[in-house]
Amino acid sequence: MPEPRVDSPDQEALPAVGESLDYDEFKLPKLTSLAIVLAANGLLQITFFVVVSSSDQYAQYLGGTSTFSGVVIGIPTVFSGMALIPLMKLDEGGYRRPLHFACASALLGNVLYSLAYYANFLYLILIGRIVSGFAFTFFMYSKRYCSDHRLVGVRRRTMLAGWLVLGQGCGLTIGPFLGGLLYKVGFSNAIFNGFTSPTWVVSAMWAIFWVIVTLFFEDVPRVQPARLEIELQPVAQPQAIISTPDEILDKSASDVQEVDRLSFTESAGQQVQSSGAEYRHPDFCPSPQSRSPSDEPDPRATTKTSITTNVEAQNTDAAESVGPERVRMSAPQLGVTATMCWFAMTCFFILGGWEANIPVFSGSISPLNPFHFSPSAAGNLLALGGICSLPFLVVNVFVARRVQDRHTLAVGTALGLAGLLITLAILRTRTVSYGSYFVCWFLVALGFNLLSTVTLSLLSKQLPGDWNARISLAIQYSNYTGRVTGAVWGGAGVKVGMLNFVGLQIAFVGIGAVMFCTLWRQLKAKTG
Repeated sequence: MPEPRVDSPDQEALPAVGESLDYDEFKLPKLTSLAIVLAANGLLQITFFVVVSSSDQYAQYLGGTSTFSGVVIGIPTVFSGMALIPLMKLDEGGYRRPLHFACASALLGNVLYSLAYYANFLYLILIGRIVSGFAFTFFMYSKRYCSDHRLVGVRRRTMLAGWLVLGQGCGLTIGPFLGGLLYKVGFSNAIFNGFTSPTWVVSAMWAIFWVIVTLFFEDVPRVQPARLEIELQPVAQPQAIISTPDEILDKSASDVQEVDRLSFTESAGQQVQSSGAEYRHPDFCPSPQSRSPSDEPDPRATTKTSITTNVEAQNTDAAESVGPERVRMSAPQLGVTATMCWFAMTCFFILGGWEANIPVFSGSISPLNPFHFSPSAAGNLLALGGICSLPFLVVNVFVARRVQDRHTLAVGTALGLAGLLITLAILRTRTVSYGSYFVCWFLVALGFNLLSTVTLSLLSKQLPGDWNARISLAIQYSNYTGRVTGAVWGGAGVKVGMLNFVGLQIAFVGIGAVMFCTLWRQLKAKTG
């Protein structure tokens, strides 16, 4: 007969009784190490965006095209993705080695990018960005750090993801502004000039930061107890207790009574009663008072059986907790994972597309362009959108403790889609102005930065903690795919047509909206 099913109410699961303090839902890592990880994320964002405002003209000066400048912007993520899996085999489950690797790669890559002007070699800026791309592997490690069940409680992951996105917003603001500002240095020097000064400054920042990392960063302990923790699922607490024979008999009798109560219907009970026969369950163990001396079991045999049974249960539990491969994802979990990966890709496809397209479009001779901006002016427009979105991202860090991730996902999607639809309207009617274009960029930057807060944090709450490395890798590869394709698409936006450029982005958002509307109930997770 099937086991009775108990449906859990549509409420957040309460912490289990006796939950270990090592896995407290509200725990946070050491403040200095957390600050270093968040600062590394922000510095990587600045490194990524600092070349955006001037890369188009830098590439053209060295003999390249606008599409090549889009490749220069997006190519680091390709090589970052290629380096991730080999690096994960060397990280020993920690973060110190990847952090030092990121510092060294960022320092060297920016120096090579700066030397391309002196060498008058177009592909050196590409090589420099490729080397910098190895540093961007730490994007994945920063996300993993902020959702690592060994360090961060389940009710603090969205908040830390909000801090990561805040660093993303700071990079989007500081990077283009710094690049546009230093472009005004001029070109009187072949080493330090308008094209190379941004990356020279960033190189110096990485050198200083590397020293700080060496002195103050503390890695996670290498040996940690394995634990299988799933969102909204009751976790059984295994008990390995060697019982005495009398305790075993009493427990068996009470267990049989409970099984009899649940398993037999009222009609069956009446049938047994009417027949006058005494019914005994096949597994029934009589109480000590009702048994004859000859029926008394050997205490040594009973104790041995108890020990064997409990040891076997311990071995089974240990085998089940060895690794995530013992757990198979359900259909809803697969759907949620696919939805989060799609949105992780879409966010950075659109953000990367706009970041690469604004300098190209605003400086082009397109009939839709009323601006004809210099790299400095384009960088200021990019930075202005980031600055205006920062207060909302700061608020999100604190509001995330009380708002479900799926609601943040819906709000971010709505804001970003509104910006894209307004852009499509002003381009079609040829009413582009600085104010209208800025409003569109602000809504896009705010909406999709906000949306990117929850992609990993939501997954980490619904899947076992031991899967954190895998889901971090899946989300990061989705981000990389969006960044690369978005940067190339943005660089080619004027050539393919600005209406087509925006239309494809709207289509991507529409597909994601259908996915999360279909899985709305399955996207429920704990707040915080």
